[in-house]
Amino acid sequence: MRGRRRFLSTSLAASLVTLSASAAGGANAELTLTDGAARLTATGAPRRTLIIDTDPGQDDAIAILFAIGADDQLDLSAITAVAGNVPLALTERNARIVRDWAGKTHTLPVYAGCPRPLMRGLTTAADVNGRSGLDGVTLHAPRGPLEKPHAVTYLIDTLRAAAPGSLTLVGIGPLTNLALALTAAPEGVRALREIVIMGGAWYQRGNITPTAEFNVYVDPEAASIVVGAGAPITVVPRDVSVKAPITPARIAAFRALNNRCGAIVADIMTAQVAFQQRRVGVASAPMYDPCTIGYLIDPTMFGGRRVSVAVETTGQLTLGQTVVDWNGRSKRPANAMWLTDVDAERFYDTLLARISRLP
Repeated sequence: MRGRRRFLSTSLAASLVTLSASAAGGANAELTLTDGAARLTATGAPRRTLIIDTDPGQDDAIAILFAIGADDQLDLSAITAVAGNVPLALTERNARIVRDWAGKTHTLPVYAGCPRPLMRGLTTAADVNGRSGLDGVTLHAPRGPLEKPHAVTYLIDTLRAAAPGSLTLVGIGPLTNLALALTAAPEGVRALREIVIMGGAWYQRGNITPTAEFNVYVDPEAASIVVGAGAPITVVPRDVSVKAPITPARIAAFRALNNRCGAIVADIMTAQVAFQQRRVGVASAPMYDPCTIGYLIDPTMFGGRRVSVAVETTGQLTLGQTVVDWNGRSKRPANAMWLTDVDAERFYDTLLARISRLP
């Protein structure tokens, strides 16, 4: 245990040094929905190979279905599960259930990863997502098994074997698995075309503390390692999620699809809106994780800016805060694309079209 703590402490220190020194570009150039599209548009092969690292979770489930429904553009090669919204035994189970819904039981591997954050106890969001993690839908026993390698082992091996710039990682839970893989195999960064993260908050502030968004708060050390790893990073924060709200009218469109996955998405969204109605009296809910997939399918729907992003790992009141240097005051080089805007109507049209393609 002492050796593990020393390893993690050393890794964290190294990551913070990398964060301070990484050169991901200088000026914090503004992007908008109109003039920023070309700078956000992906380059290279039109069909991205990606791995989704996730803690399903209601919105995670929709994001996975979204990616599967976009198989003409996205080649989802694996799902890696991490503890977060609920414990690992439930997140890996839920990931296998979601692939069943999409008819991918035997063609989409699922790997179980870390059961707790790097240096802290696990904080869950079962009060939001339900005790199962997938409140609002009836769950069956998964029809397919887990793959045998640990998720981190799978990630390390995959990063080392992949061609340069060929792989996209999508992190829509705490970033524990990704942080350990990038620490153990830093050379794997060469394989990465991009890391897309749902996490953090700036203008909208936190959703678990006044300053911290849940995914980052659960494992801030892991988030710090990932944003400092030197890979191209795009962050989809709460700032975007609240601008594409789930509403009853939008739910109705999914229910009208009359397919299994459309009804499931509608049921999940209904549960999310019901929670917000109980909590704050508003009949809408933020759209979190699926925005990462929307960005990969059509980045012209989004706008943002390249900025320096750091994660607070020691603050008594600000633990897990994503510190966005919006005006360049720290003089740190920009290390991430921080999205701020979304064309919500186009996003929901895209999501609806992709879910309509599923069973």
